[in-house]
Order: sequence, then structure tokens, then C-alpha cells
Amino acid sequence: MTDAQPATQPTPFAEQIWWRWVVIVAVALGVIAIGAPEGITPEGWRLFAIFLATIVGSILRPVPAGAVVFLGICAIAATRTMSPADSLKGYSDPVVWLVLCAFFISRGVMGTGLGRRIAFIFIRLLGRRSLGLSYALGATDVVLASVIPSNSARAGGIVFPIVRSLAEAYDSTPGLTRRRLGAYLMTTVYHCDVIACAMFITGQASNVLIAKFALEITNVELTYSRWLVGGIVPGLVALLLVPYVIFLIFPPEVKETPHAAEFGRRELELMGPMSRGEKSMLAVFFAVALLWMTPSIHGIHYAVVALMGVSALLLTKVIAWEDLLTERQAWDVFIWYGGLVRMAEALGETGITRRFAEFAASWTTGWSWPAALAILVLVYFYAHYAFASITAHATAMLTPFLVVSLAAGAPPELAVLSLAAASNLGASLTHYGTTTSPIYFGARYVTQREWWRLGFIVSVITLGVWGTVGTLWWKVLGWW
Repeated sequence: MTDAQPATQPTPFAEQIWWRWVVIVAVALGVIAIGAPEGITPEGWRLFAIFLATIVGSILRPVPAGAVVFLGICAIAATRTMSPADSLKGYSDPVVWLVLCAFFISRGVMGTGLGRRIAFIFIRLLGRRSLGLSYALGATDVVLASVIPSNSARAGGIVFPIVRSLAEAYDSTPGLTRRRLGAYLMTTVYHCDVIACAMFITGQASNVLIAKFALEITNVELTYSRWLVGGIVPGLVALLLVPYVIFLIFPPEVKETPHAAEFGRRELELMGPMSRGEKSMLAVFFAVALLWMTPSIHGIHYAVVALMGVSALLLTKVIAWEDLLTERQAWDVFIWYGGLVRMAEALGETGITRRFAEFAASWTTGWSWPAALAILVLVYFYAHYAFASITAHATAMLTPFLVVSLAAGAPPELAVLSLAAASNLGASLTHYGTTTSPIYFGARYVTQREWWRLGFIVSVITLGVWGTVGTLWWKVLGWW
């Protein structure tokens, strides 16, 4: 007699895949059914339908984001909306190769142990109190963000294991002891990572895409150095304020952490002197950052600098070709990035974006441009509650909001910098705002209610900092 098989539990509706595909297809068919307005070709209308369905798919995620974009590119070519060569044109864009190479460089930082060494140096210097420990971990992420465009690789792959180890070292685990130290560190380090995303064009993967949209719409070029100079002052102010405010309203029970500094010192001793690989990685790290900051001197394109950096790592055997082939996240980003770049670029050529902007601009008719820009930034920022990806948010909303801001009379540089910052900072709101939020929230040190409450408070701080300190700083620089 055989044992009875356990009854199969039905899959909760929210986790079922079929309804997500129904929504995506319905969106595409609904857009097509409306019919093209005068002046827009049927091909342009089909492109808009496929683009919108791709964005909805990126939010609902019936399959991974890369697969959603792959299906969108396939639909564009199969429906003859664009020729095969034109639909795949995004993969020849230097910006896409820049992001791919930056991911490869991050593999070297993680593989050599250089990222961990940087973290332990900061912990040894600042880690004697829980507040100082949060600053040390946040500073680690900021330094790495200057070159590594994957916030999941930085905050998730390098910093998160250290955060968890430090919490457990003080007997702070999910459950009854979570508030001893772990809840504070998990929350604070995550929000510091979001700020780091806004400080560098390499802060997270879609910043380069944001810069490309801005250049196409406003002719304002956000280079590596321009983004760095514009973001460094409001970013540092926010990094000083946010950990301290969270310390006041969500304090850890453990205030003094002398063992953390000792932990950092001990880990550095165990790592020993810098290896040849670390030294080579550090040299490439600084060389790439320096070349990215000085294009006006040498004239080398950013993507070529990234290619040179990867080539140097291959020649010095810091990374092997097999390492690059197995870097799944890099190739995944390459697929969806190249597809979105081309779709967004082609959509702008159809005239649909311009039509939307003309319609939306009527909402702010008669308003002064500061009031119009402030409202538009707020709406754009808090719309991130509806998005689980910075890329999906920026791809869907950045271009029309930029156009409407310009139509209201806002200075192009101010509109670009404000919306670029808002694209990143909005990820602080929820436990699904960007790729690192599920990692830190999933550690189960912070409840969803606490996460959303703290996220809203942090959003007020960061918006206030960029809206005042940032705006004044850009005025001092003469950018608007």
C-alpha cells in the first residue's frame, strides 16, 4: 500500500502568471484599438503599444525583465514595425557597451576582495558606535558606486553579508532581537545605497539611460564628471542627515559597538597584505574613474574607457574570459538595456511623446515655472510606488515629464538634474523599489509597515536636500 500523496496547494492568485500576461496583452491591444491620431503612422502606434506592454511587463514580471524586453524586440521585428536591423540597433549603442563593461569591472572588484577590504577599512575607522558603523557601511557603498553600476553587486554582494555578520555578532537576529542592531543597519545602509545611486552616473545601471534620454530631449549632456559634480554636494549632505535621522526615530538598542571596529581590524589582518590582483584592480579602478572625469582633456569616449579597463583586467589576469562569460547579470542587463534604448529612441521619432507633452503642458498653463517644476518632480517621484524598477520608471515617465517641464518654462539643466535625482531617490519608498530592496527587506529585520514609514520620511529628507541644497549648488555652478 502506497502512502497517500499530499494534496497540491493552489497557487495564490497574486502569484499566478497567466493574469499578468492577460494584462500585458490587453494593454497592447487596447492601445492599438484606440487608433492612431492624425499625424502618427500605424507603425508608430504599434511601436507605442509594444513599448507600453513592455513597460507593464517589466512591472508585473511574468518572466524576468530581460526576457520581457527580448519579447518586445521580437514583436517589433515580427510585426514589421521596424526592420530587423533597425529593431536591433540598440545593441550597437556605445552606452550599452559602457554598462556591460562596468559590470565586468565590478566582477574584478568583488572577485579580488578589494570591495571587502574597502568596507573593513571604513569599519575599523568609524565603527565604534552604531551610528558610525552605518556611516562606514554607507561610505563603502558610495566609494564603490563611483565605478560599479550594479547596486545589487555593491550593496547586495559586498556590503549586505558584512551588515548581517555585524548584526549577528551583537546577537541581533530576525525576531525578538532584531532591534538590537540589525534593523537599524539594514534600513540605514539601504537608504545610503539609494543616495549613492543618485550621486554617480555609475550609481545604478539605468543612470546612463537617463542621461541618454536627457541628451535627446534637452541637449543637456550628463557626463560622468557633470553628474558627479552636480550630485556630490546634495549627496553628501543627505548621507550625513539620513543615518542620523533614522538613528533618532528608529534607534538601535546597542549604541556602542567597539567590537565592530575590532572586527574590521581582525578581518583586515586575516586578509593580509594586498594581493597582486587587488593592486591591479585598484590601479584600473582609479584609472577608469580618472579617465571618465577628464574626457575634455583626452577625448576618449566613455565606452572606450570602459573597454580599456576590462582589457587591462584581462591582460593582467585579474579576471579571466570565462569569468565574463558567466557574468549572468551583466548579459541580462545588456539584453534589456539595448532593447529599451532602441525602443525609447524610436518612440521619440514617432511624434507620440511630443503630442503627449503638448497635452500635458496644458495642465500647467499660467503657472510659474518653479511651481510647475516642483509639482511635476513630486508627481514623478511618488509615482515610484507603482514601479518595482528604476529603469521601468525612468523609461516610462522621464521623457514626457522632461518635455512638460520645458514647456512650462523650467531651465533645461535644472529639470534634467531634478528628475534624474528623483528617478533614483524614489526607490527609497518601498520594499520593492530597486533590486537591493528585496535583499535588505528579505533579511526580515524590518516589517513592511516600518519600511514604508521610514521610506516616506527619508523621501521627505532627500527631496528637501536636493530641492534646496542641490538647486542652490547648481545655481552656484552656473548651470541654470
